[in-house]
Amino acid sequence: MRRIAGIVLAVLLIGGVVAAVVAGRQGEDQATATKTVRAMIGSEKAEFFADPEVVDALAAEGYTVQAETSGSWAMEGLDLKGYDFALPSSQAPAVELAGKYKVSGTLPRPFYSPLVVVAHKNAAEVLKANGLVTLDEPHRGTLRMGDYLDAARADRTWQQLKGAEKYGELTGTLYLSSTDPETSNSGALYLAAASYVENGGKVVATDTEIDRTAPLLRKLVSVQGAQQAGSDAVFRDFVSGAGNPLVVVYESQVAALLTEGQQPDDLVVLYPDTTVNSDHTVVPLTDNGKAVAELLATDPQLRKLEVRHGFRPQGEATEFASDTTYLKQELTGVRQAPVPTSTVLHELARRARN
Repeated sequence: MRRIAGIVLAVLLIGGVVAAVVAGRQGEDQATATKTVRAMIGSEKAEFFADPEVVDALAAEGYTVQAETSGSWAMEGLDLKGYDFALPSSQAPAVELAGKYKVSGTLPRPFYSPLVVVAHKNAAEVLKANGLVTLDEPHRGTLRMGDYLDAARADRTWQQLKGAEKYGELTGTLYLSSTDPETSNSGALYLAAASYVENGGKVVATDTEIDRTAPLLRKLVSVQGAQQAGSDAVFRDFVSGAGNPLVVVYESQVAALLTEGQQPDDLVVLYPDTTVNSDHTVVPLTDNGKAVAELLATDPQLRKLEVRHGFRPQGEATEFASDTTYLKQELTGVRQAPVPTSTVLHELARRARN
C-alpha cells in the first residue's frame, strides 16, 4: 500500500509540476500577447510592415499587423469585412472606402511620398541633351513635364532624339511606364499630374476639362500596352533591368532601396517639375485599426522607421533623411499639383484606358 501511495503521490507531483509549467507559459504568452490587426495596404508599404523593427515597435505597443497588399483603387472592389484598417496610397481612394464602410471623421494621413521618375543613366543623358531633363547630380535631376507632354503629344521616338543612336536599347516611342490607373494609385496620380499640366496649371474639375485633357491621357496610357496593377512589381522590374527605361514610381521605393545598401550606378531619379504627393491615408474600420493609425502618426520610433523606408512623415520638421546623391532633402523646385476629386479621377482613368 505504501508503495502504491508513493507512486500516486509522485504522479500527482509530476502532474502539478507540468500544470505549473503550462500555467507559467500561458502567463508568459499573456504578458507578451499582442492584438492581431488585419490590414489591406498598398504594395509599396509591404516592406515597411514586414521590417522586424517595425514589427517590434508595434508589438511594444500591443499590436501585431497582418498586412495584405492590393492596388489602392482596387481596394474599393474588395470585401474588407474582418479587416481593421485599409491603407491605400492616397486620399481619394481612402475617401471612397470611408464612404463605403461608413467611416466618419478625419482620415489619418501619417506619411506621404511624391511621385518621381526613375531612369537608366543613358536615357537620362539623352533626355538632358534634348532639353527634357536637367541634372543637378549624376543620379538626380528634374523632368520638364510640359516638354515631356509635348513630346508625347507628337509621338516622338527615341530615334528622333540626338544622341540616342549610341544606345541600342533606346528605341521606339518615348514614354513613361506607369501602373494601371483604374486599379493602382501611382498610375492614377500620374494622370492627375499630367492632366493638371495639360489643363494649363489648373486641376481638372468639369466635363469640358475632362474632354480637353482625355486625348493626351489616352495617348500616355495606350502606348504602354499591358500595365501592372501595383507599383512594387513595376519598380522591381526596373531595378532588375527589365522593361522601359523610364518608370513612374514613389520616391519612397527608391529611398527604401538605398536604405538596403544598394546604390545602382545605372539609376537616375528625376523629380517632375509638376508632380503629385501620394498621401498614404488610413481608413480605420475598427478601434484597433484606429489605434494603429494613431501610432503610425505619432509614435517616435515608428516615425523614424517611416523615414528609413523613404516615407516623409506629416509634420516632420527635420530634413528628410535620405541619400542626397539620388534624392532631394527638400522638395524645392517641385510644384505639387492638386488631385482631382475621386469622381473626376475615376473618369480620367476610364477615358485613358478606353
